[in-house]
Amino acid sequence: MSVATITQDNFGKTKDGQDVNRFTFTNKNNVTVRVLDYGCIITEILVPDKNGEVKDVNLGFDGMEGYLTRSPYFGAVCGRVANRIAGGKFSLDGQEFQLPVNNGLNCLHGGVKGFDKVIWDTTVDGDRLFLRYVSADNEEGFPGEVTTTVSYRLSDDNVFSIEYTATTTKATPINLTNHSYFNLAGQGTQNLDGHVIQLLGDHYTPLNENIIPTGEVAPVMGTPMDLRKPVSVPERMKEVNGGLGFDHNFCVGEGAKLKFVARVEHVPSGRVMDVSTTEPGLQCYTSKNLKPTLGKGGVTYQKFSAICLEAQHYPDSVNHSNFPDTILRPGEVYQQTTTYKFGLAE
Repeated sequence: MSVATITQDNFGKTKDGQDVNRFTFTNKNNVTVRVLDYGCIITEILVPDKNGEVKDVNLGFDGMEGYLTRSPYFGAVCGRVANRIAGGKFSLDGQEFQLPVNNGLNCLHGGVKGFDKVIWDTTVDGDRLFLRYVSADNEEGFPGEVTTTVSYRLSDDNVFSIEYTATTTKATPINLTNHSYFNLAGQGTQNLDGHVIQLLGDHYTPLNENIIPTGEVAPVMGTPMDLRKPVSVPERMKEVNGGLGFDHNFCVGEGAKLKFVARVEHVPSGRVMDVSTTEPGLQCYTSKNLKPTLGKGGVTYQKFSAICLEAQHYPDSVNHSNFPDTILRPGEVYQQTTTYKFGLAE
């Protein structure tokens, strides 16, 4: 099997003058993915439609200034714990930990300076890009020195694979994800019209007023949360959360095997994205909190203009004993694989 090529160039600098490198994956099907060593950020995903027209289906910025000053986690790897931790607090092995509170009453996506806001060490090995970051003990309030490696790969069947591993020196919660914002009509499109979703979650985790799971694992059957058969994204959004759409975790099955969990299709263009993961949860977020943001090509992004499908453990798992465990201990290895496959509707 032939594989994608990887090239490297400079994308700019951080506020303290560190160079930011960009890596470009290109395969034989005219699919291109670009990522940064800053936050493992996916900046572009260029995919042809049914007529061969190539468009970028991933929201982001043309330069570093946007990622440094106004990014709502566009394309980034979120950690050490993605999603929300209630009150920024948890107890582990009899010790209480207080984290930064950066999202209302909650700690979101690892705190004030999470994995999305640091430079990662990089190595290119054939068709894979490896990114490595060592998070210090007590960074953002989390215990243990954690060493994380993320690998990216684009295949010639248009599968973009993300593999994560992590180890720790002390028991600590770990929950990693990628936070790309997708619009299969092309980034800059101001809505999700024409998008259809199928998400194979039999259950979901209902939320309280602070967007924290109540602890219940509820069936989707008979509710607007049932996405197991293809439904119109904008039409179903009207029925969820008072018309504000999705910001919900779906339970897609535990186990170490890679499994298909979701498909999004943009009917007019024919573009399709299939998501598979080893994770037990998939956060579906239809960008209800996206403020008007100047993005690529001078386009101002609006709320409800993208969909995120973030493979992860359930939100606030560290405070819910009935949720899949997120605690990593010394001697163990955290492992996760998530893939996004791009193609055309048959």
